[in-house]
Amino acid sequence: MKLKVREKEIVPERVFCIGMNYAEHVKELGNALPESPVIFMKPGSCLVPAGEKVPFPSHGEDLHYEAELVVLIGREGRPQSEGEAMDFIGGLSLGLDLTLRDVQRGLRKKGHPWEVAKAFDGSAPVGSFIPFDNSIDLAGLTFRCLVNGELRQEGKTADMIFPVERLIYEIGKVWLLKEGDLIYTGTPCGVASLNEGDVINVEGEMFGAFSWTMG
Repeated sequence: MKLKVREKEIVPERVFCIGMNYAEHVKELGNALPESPVIFMKPGSCLVPAGEKVPFPSHGEDLHYEAELVVLIGREGRPQSEGEAMDFIGGLSLGLDLTLRDVQRGLRKKGHPWEVAKAFDGSAPVGSFIPFDNSIDLAGLTFRCLVNGELRQEGKTADMIFPVERLIYEIGKVWLLKEGDLIYTGTPCGVASLNEGDVINVEGEMFGAFSWTMG
């Protein structure tokens, strides 16, 4: 999948995802609040552009939507502070971290990694990106998720446990950031199951609206 920001085409290869970054979502899943960002990864094959059908996975039964702010990394390097992390942001969008919840529960019980539940093909639908500049308040963004026209989630980045700058900084400690990397920053409460044929919309005042159909 190619992304276009400021007339430049970028092909993402790595998708970093943050689990449990909104307190109310942590509570609805019955988990403890994390003391540091929970980071996992998806390959680029997980991405699905807006307007396309999302393949329904066949290796689980309870597929959940998770609407999220998505950050595009615009240059290579390692931020040396949370303040410097702002300089690595190339763009912003909205997306979905699709999760096979039944599979994830089974993996958790066994102490196994989440990839089978989180990183399957088509599990990271993403909208088009707007360029980022310092006039954008990263703590003042809002977004919504609707399924078949019914409001399911309302997100405010001010409610994040770990703000965007902290996420970029923490990821950069472990991995050299590369242009085109994406960061899915966590989901608010209101997650629930999807069925084949459902239409999912994710929208925000700054971003516009993006839609996918489960097929």
